[in-house]
Amino acid sequence: MSALQKSILKSKLPPSGLDFTSGRSCKARALQKKRDYDPVEWNPYFDESKDIVIGDNIFHIYTAGDKGPTLVLLHGGGYSALTWAEFTKSIMSMVICKVLAIDLRGHGDTHSTDDTDLSVATLAKDVGAVIDEVVRENPVVLVGHSMGGAVAVRAAEFVKNLVGLIVIDVVEGTAMDALTSMQSFLRSRPASFNSIPQAIEWCVRSGQIRNIQSAKISVPGQIKNTQSNKLATHDIKDLLASSTPHNDDNLSVSIEREDVIPEDQVIENKSINDESEMQPPTSNELSSEMKKYVWRIDLAKTEKHWSGWFKGLSAAFLNVPAPKMLLLAGVDRLDRELTVGQMQGKFQMQVLPACGHAVHEDVPDKVAETIATFMVRYKFAEPMSDFHRVFPAC
Repeated sequence: MSALQKSILKSKLPPSGLDFTSGRSCKARALQKKRDYDPVEWNPYFDESKDIVIGDNIFHIYTAGDKGPTLVLLHGGGYSALTWAEFTKSIMSMVICKVLAIDLRGHGDTHSTDDTDLSVATLAKDVGAVIDEVVRENPVVLVGHSMGGAVAVRAAEFVKNLVGLIVIDVVEGTAMDALTSMQSFLRSRPASFNSIPQAIEWCVRSGQIRNIQSAKISVPGQIKNTQSNKLATHDIKDLLASSTPHNDDNLSVSIEREDVIPEDQVIENKSINDESEMQPPTSNELSSEMKKYVWRIDLAKTEKHWSGWFKGLSAAFLNVPAPKMLLLAGVDRLDRELTVGQMQGKFQMQVLPACGHAVHEDVPDKVAETIATFMVRYKFAEPMSDFHRVFPAC
């Protein structure tokens, strides 16, 4: 990690070594801080949340909009469709379009006959089937992040009404190199959390997601309740109802949390270039009593599929006939095959520095602006009256 990246990451994290134990004002600030990690439900961002039954499988989707082309959004490994919430809010204000965000097999609220089959071929066929069922004949722009980007490239052949393809922060060469560190990363994450706010707090302070507003909606889609075996999103209403702010000497504060991660446990992020799950650093050990929430998917058990996600990805991307864009968090992620293809004008490239691997969560407005400009440029969608196109960087 460069000095600039470290500086940027530190600026996103809470300061360490603060004393919240003395004085009413300090106590109020501490309690206010705890409230900042409360989760947010899906409905401020999407119009509908529902299940789609295809064969013996149930795919969960979120939709927004009723006019224009359909943006089909595919998340990275370990995430869920809720990773696109802030992006959806932004893109809907820029161009006239529809949004379809899918919980991929083994993720979110989707349930299949084999949740461990994360082969890229299976995932691509799943996406094609959902599009056939939901989108039908409407023009489609496929957008995928990390693992979802690899799936989007392979799913392109199953989408007869595809007009555009956008891949976010995944390049074959870099991703294949990073897979050697995948198991080490997965072992470094906390295995469980005592509450949803604690999981959100860890994701933000570890650097996995650098935008707290996005983390509030995204993280509950990544964890599940061990007691009910349901996604944490199903617990949000009860959690918020039980932590309603109350007055204490005319100060509005929230109920104290006993699971707050100590300030001195903020650890710098190690830069592992690709695959979404490789953001957070090794964290100090959390309490062994934290057993209520665990990760929705055990990615370690899907290792046999990892190389298949990315092997041959660059060539497959370049061979998709539709207009294409590659959106990266850093130029160092571009491999030789894509560099040649970009110089030959086979796709548009945009670099958004000063953000992590979860580009669309860290800077959703910038990603939305870039994709909206791409859609308007190729006349896939009509711009909203106050949207001004940005000049592409590459």
